[in-house]
Amino acid sequence: MLEAIVYLRRPKGMPCCLALAAALLPACAVGPNFKPPPPPRDADSYLPADHALPEATAAAPVAGGETQRFVSPQDIPGQWWTLFQSPDLNGLIEEALKHSPTLEAAQAALRQANENVAAQRGAYFPSLTGTYQAQRADASLTSFGLPGNGNYLYTLNSASVNVAYTLDVFGGIRRQVEALQAQADYERSSLEASYLALTANVVTAAVTEASLRAQVAVTEEVARSQRAQLDITQRRVTAGGASRVDVLQQQATLQATLATLPALRTQLAQERDLLATYVGTLPARYDGGAVQLDALHLPQDLPVSLPSRLVEQRPDVREFSALLHEATAQVGVATANMLPQFTLTGAYGAASPKFSDLFTPSSAVWNLAGGITQPLFKGGQLVHQRRAAVAAAQQAAANYRATVLTAFQNVADSLLALEGDAEVLAAQTGAEQSAAGSLQLVQAQYKAGGANYLQVLTAEQAYQNATLALVKARAQRFLDTAALFQALGGGWWNRSDAAASVSAAKGIS
Repeated sequence: MLEAIVYLRRPKGMPCCLALAAALLPACAVGPNFKPPPPPRDADSYLPADHALPEATAAAPVAGGETQRFVSPQDIPGQWWTLFQSPDLNGLIEEALKHSPTLEAAQAALRQANENVAAQRGAYFPSLTGTYQAQRADASLTSFGLPGNGNYLYTLNSASVNVAYTLDVFGGIRRQVEALQAQADYERSSLEASYLALTANVVTAAVTEASLRAQVAVTEEVARSQRAQLDITQRRVTAGGASRVDVLQQQATLQATLATLPALRTQLAQERDLLATYVGTLPARYDGGAVQLDALHLPQDLPVSLPSRLVEQRPDVREFSALLHEATAQVGVATANMLPQFTLTGAYGAASPKFSDLFTPSSAVWNLAGGITQPLFKGGQLVHQRRAAVAAAQQAAANYRATVLTAFQNVADSLLALEGDAEVLAAQTGAEQSAAGSLQLVQAQYKAGGANYLQVLTAEQAYQNATLALVKARAQRFLDTAALFQALGGGWWNRSDAAASVSAAKGIS
């Protein structure tokens, strides 16, 4: 019977030797060290010097026409949508945050990235593997170097414990962990960006739905007024005070008004379908509360963060900063791959022809080996991989700068829009009041025979246009207010609910 070889115990002090050898090596990491890009040096204002931001916007005597003040610097609340003081809107966002598959996917992506970081950190430590094998064989004696032509039937049981350790001399492993950690940072910022986009989209869709519902109501009210005017015209024709042409013109005006309703109702239904998607349900099963335009409160104090803090607050800017960090670390990984790789391996066990002697001190066997691997020729593969990593880092830096420029543009556009929205609403309020007064006057004159029917039609059309424009102007102030909160980052740093939910998967373990 050939001897049975069994490796059961690890050598005393082997992990200590590996750790000591690693500690004696220089703790360097090749490649560039990442530093977060600073804010733009000339970022001291969002608007040009010749356009100073007013302390307050214009006011209008209508719901949603309050004066808004720009307060700088002032922090942004984490639940900024609650400033609209609408329970229905708050309920929609709460449902969206609970059931949105987009947000759930972003949370899962962050969990995956965190696990990848934890897995790669395992490369810092020695790997320990154990094997066991049982073999039954019939071999010739000559295969063992023994004389004779016969065969030998034997059984071999073997078990081993092996230790291997890669010495991270040039920091390639550390750069890989750094790159994966940067990817996890990217996923975290992506989660906050998804959270911000979802809440802003719900607000936008809810306000748009409220605006469309108000436009439908206004159009239906105008149609009722036109029907009443048609009845008056028909009675005047019977009494001989108007012609058949006046009736036909009034009917044409009424039908033109009614023709606008299907498109508005279709848009309204589509906006509700969009809200159903945001809250994570099917359109056929959506029964969310309808936000009323008149029930929304316009935030009067608008926080405006310092321009120097915008790059720290915007989730998309932080996303591209993390991508730049990852690309920078990959340069270090590619550089380390061109340099020697140092490894230590060892094994410990026992060997004995008898199983009962395996655990005796005299049967102990062990080995310890060190190795250096230096790439000599790979057809330029490693050189070009490093050059590609450098180019990727340069691309990430350019994308980061472009994202910063877009962020400042978004804030500037929102500030200008809010200033203009207030002026438009004030003008539209005056136009609607004038059109309403003019219509009442012309209708009274027509009824008394002091005005022709063309004047009535013109006044009706002017009033309808002014009323619809007023509804749109009111809604636009709410939309651009939400856009400002989104452009400034949404206050994610004042809440932790999105990131906190990452720790537990829904129904998955």
